[in-house]
Amino acid sequence: MTTRAALRPLITTVFVPSAVFGIGQGAGAPVIALVARDLGASVGVAGALVALVGLGAVLGDLPAGRVVARFGERRSIIVGSTVGAVGAALCVTAWTPAVLAVGAVLTGLSTAVWGLARQSYLAEVVPFESRARAMATFALMWRLGFFVGPFLGALVILGVGTRGGFAVQLVAIVVSGYLMVRVPDPPRPPDAAPQGVPLRDIVATHRTLLATLGTGSLLMGAARAGRDAVLPLWAHHIGLDAASASVVFGVGAAFDLLCSYPAGQLMDRYGRRSVAVPSLLIIAVSYFLLPFSATFLALIVTASVMGVGNGFGNGVIMTLGADVAPPATRAEFLAAWRLTHDAGMLLGPLAVGAAATAVPLGVAVAGLGLASNLGAGVMFRYIPRYAPWQSRAPGR
Repeated sequence: MTTRAALRPLITTVFVPSAVFGIGQGAGAPVIALVARDLGASVGVAGALVALVGLGAVLGDLPAGRVVARFGERRSIIVGSTVGAVGAALCVTAWTPAVLAVGAVLTGLSTAVWGLARQSYLAEVVPFESRARAMATFALMWRLGFFVGPFLGALVILGVGTRGGFAVQLVAIVVSGYLMVRVPDPPRPPDAAPQGVPLRDIVATHRTLLATLGTGSLLMGAARAGRDAVLPLWAHHIGLDAASASVVFGVGAAFDLLCSYPAGQLMDRYGRRSVAVPSLLIIAVSYFLLPFSATFLALIVTASVMGVGNGFGNGVIMTLGADVAPPATRAEFLAAWRLTHDAGMLLGPLAVGAAATAVPLGVAVAGLGLASNLGAGVMFRYIPRYAPWQSRAPGR
C-alpha cells in the first residue's frame, strides 16, 4: 500500500478533526488571561490560570491510558470531548477566577484524552513505513488550526466580546468530537488486558526506557514550551510593545508551519534520530541567539530560527512513542510516554520564570539552550537502542 493510500482514509476522521480542535485551542488560549483580569484576578493569578491548561494535560495523561485501553478510542473521544465541552462552557460563563480555573483544567484534561486516543488509533492502523508521515500530518493539522484559531477568535470577539474566543473553542470541541467518533475502533490485540494496566505497572515495566529516551522527550517538551515564555519576556525586556511582540510570534509560527510538513517524510526515510537531534540543536541555537537580539528585526530572526527548529521536529515524539509502545499495552504505555513530554511542556516555562527571579533573563534563556543540547545528546544516544516491538529500528 502506498503512503497516500494509507493516509487518505484519515483525512476526514483524524486530520481535519485535528485542525478543528486546534482552532478551538488557538482561539481560547489568548483570552484566558484577559478574562481572568476582567474577573478581578491579579497579573500573577492570571498567568497561573494560563498554566492550568498545561497542568490539566499532565493530570489527564495519568488516567488517559486506562480510559482508552478499557473503552476504546471511539468512546474515549466521546468522554474527552464531553469533558472539554464542559470546560469550555465554564470558561464562557465563568463568574469568578475559580470557575475559570476549573474550566481551564478540564480543557487540558480533554486534550490529553483526545490526543492519546488519536495517537493510539494511528499507531494501530497506519503501516510502519508510513507512520511518521501520519503522525507528522496529524500534528501539522493541529498546528495549522492553532495558527488560524486566534484570527477566527478575534472576529468573534469583535461581535460578542472577549469570551467569544471560548465560544469558538466550545464549538470546535463539539465539531471535532463528532467528526472523530464516526469510525469504529481497530481490533484490540488478543493479549491485551480487558481492564487496562495501571500506570505504575507500566512505569515499573518500562522504567529504563522512560528514564532514558523519556528524559529526551521531557527535555524536548521543555525546549518547545520555553519559547512561549522567553519570547514575550525578551520582547518586553528590549522595550517592544504588545503589537510588535505579536508580530514576532506570528513570524515564528509561520516558519514552524513551513518546516512541519517535511518532518514526517524525513523520519520515514532516514529514521527518527535524523529529525529529533537537529530539531533540538536548532532550538538550542535560537536560545543562545536570544540574549543578543536587541532589536525588533534581530528578535524576528531569532523567533524564525525557533520556529524552524520546532517545526522540524513535528510529530517526532508521537512517532517515537508509537515505535516503542508494546502492542498489548499500547494505550497505557503511550499515556506514560506522553506524560514525559507534557511534564516538560509544563516545567519549561515554570523553570524560566523561577530562574529569571534569581539570575538575569539572558542567563535563564541560556539554560534552556543547554537543556536543548542535552536533549539532543539523549536522543542521539537512545533512539536507536529502543525499538523492541518493530522489525525495523526507527533510529536506523
